[in-house]
Amino acid sequence: MDIEHLDFSFGLQPIFQDVSIHVSDGDHVGVVGVNGAGKSTFFHLILKDLEPDFGKIKLPSSTRLAYLPQVLKDEISNMDCTVLEYLETGRPLKKLESDLKTAYEKASDEDEKKSSFYLKQAGQIQSLIDFYDPYHAEEEMLEIVDGLHILDLLDESLKNLSGGEKSKVAFAHLLYSKPDLILLDEPTNHLDVESKNYVMNYLKNYRGTILVISHDISFLNEVTDKTLYLDKLTHKMELFTGSYEKFKRRKEEEKTSKIRLLEKQEKEEEKLKKIIAKYIRGNEKKANIAKDRQKKLAKLEENKVVLEKKYKQAKFKMEIQDKGDFYPLTVEHICFGYDIDDLLYNDLSFQILRGERYLIVGENGIGKSTLLKLIVGKLHPLEGKITLGKNVSIGYYAQEHEQLDENKTIVEQFFDITKDLSFLRGVLGRFLFFGEDIYKKISVLSPGERSRVALAKLALEKSNFLVLDEPTNHLDPETQEIIATTFLDYPGTMLVVSHNPEFVKNLRIQKMLYLPSGKITEFDEEVVYAYHLLAENKNLNL
Repeated sequence: MDIEHLDFSFGLQPIFQDVSIHVSDGDHVGVVGVNGAGKSTFFHLILKDLEPDFGKIKLPSSTRLAYLPQVLKDEISNMDCTVLEYLETGRPLKKLESDLKTAYEKASDEDEKKSSFYLKQAGQIQSLIDFYDPYHAEEEMLEIVDGLHILDLLDESLKNLSGGEKSKVAFAHLLYSKPDLILLDEPTNHLDVESKNYVMNYLKNYRGTILVISHDISFLNEVTDKTLYLDKLTHKMELFTGSYEKFKRRKEEEKTSKIRLLEKQEKEEEKLKKIIAKYIRGNEKKANIAKDRQKKLAKLEENKVVLEKKYKQAKFKMEIQDKGDFYPLTVEHICFGYDIDDLLYNDLSFQILRGERYLIVGENGIGKSTLLKLIVGKLHPLEGKITLGKNVSIGYYAQEHEQLDENKTIVEQFFDITKDLSFLRGVLGRFLFFGEDIYKKISVLSPGERSRVALAKLALEKSNFLVLDEPTNHLDPETQEIIATTFLDYPGTMLVVSHNPEFVKNLRIQKMLYLPSGKITEFDEEVVYAYHLLAENKNLNL
């Protein structure tokens, strides 16, 4: 892959300026940079979802490209098919064999010129069939399915899967399709430990080219042999040889050298300024000395080291408008399932107390996120009743950010709260959106940026009942820590789904709501950790 003089901007804000790099076939590259440096934007330029302002991203026309996004939305077109049917489309051998038969039939029925065309087409189809290795395809699929622990999902309809299950199925489809170039955006978000180890080993030995964005340092160190650094300050990219740890050491060494050079330059700058101030109004000889030093100062300032700016992390204070009812939520005898013959809950009942913090506990696929959607009215129970208390206002943070309007800009998301642009700039600045950032459309944002928009809106809504679905999924560790600290002082009621034990601990959760039983107990860190291990290892018996 060759990138030649690439320029790209959102409005007046440059993202990339005159970027030229070469990624060799077979390179395994970790794509890194601070929030907003353009990592996901870079992927969308490769995918041609976005067009460069100038320059090119050149790939051979025959390149088979596969992309695994952080959040699955429209990547799977037919949600009614089974997992097995979807996986089989990764290597469409039946269709290719049918096309091959048709090409040979046409070659035998046409004149010599057309026959030659169809014979050439048949040769190309046969080459692709051979590449997909039909004699070992089923064996390879089963190995991937087993490695990702989705064997028991093969007969399930895609529409019935949880978000995490969809992500694992999409990952399996990607690996099975044998692409030349793989783009992975936070691929470990929904993987248990065994699945992650399988994927790391698979990708480490993968012969194709891989570009991966990840906050998982162990994953980057295992899978990648090069690191592509996106510099938000200079809008450039730089390709380093070696793992992420080697890149970090080299960047630290460069930073130390730059700081020393900057200190030396600042001392020289101060010295030159003193000489200029002393001699500028003197006689001709002294004035000439001053002019000479002015030239040296101008040259020094032109070549002065610029240190990478340390961007502020998101900080906000949560407030509520009204305390609300003593019982913010009452759930009575509800039944729900995406398939009437396979209910997630049957006769589920529980009641939430005002001011308490609840963590929903249960195995993967039990319907934790689904319950939140029922509570906020995105879904409706087949039977039973969900009642919100008087003066209860819900602040909903969705795992897939469906509450954000794709067609609106960042700032327009807040116009239902206030249209005070100066105030909104201040709030959004605390969430790392500066200048022209606020006019970006939601549709072009990375999942991490969408998370910050959703959290910023949540901070301003002053809701007294927070319903949070995996709030840390797309955030770097530093921002996760700040969010947990901020939520710590939230005075309202909280109902949380999270697979992040450290975040849960920092929130000081008080109660646990078990699914599918509806049982509520006091918070127990050991139980949370046990469920965490269950999610990771799939073989822990509670």
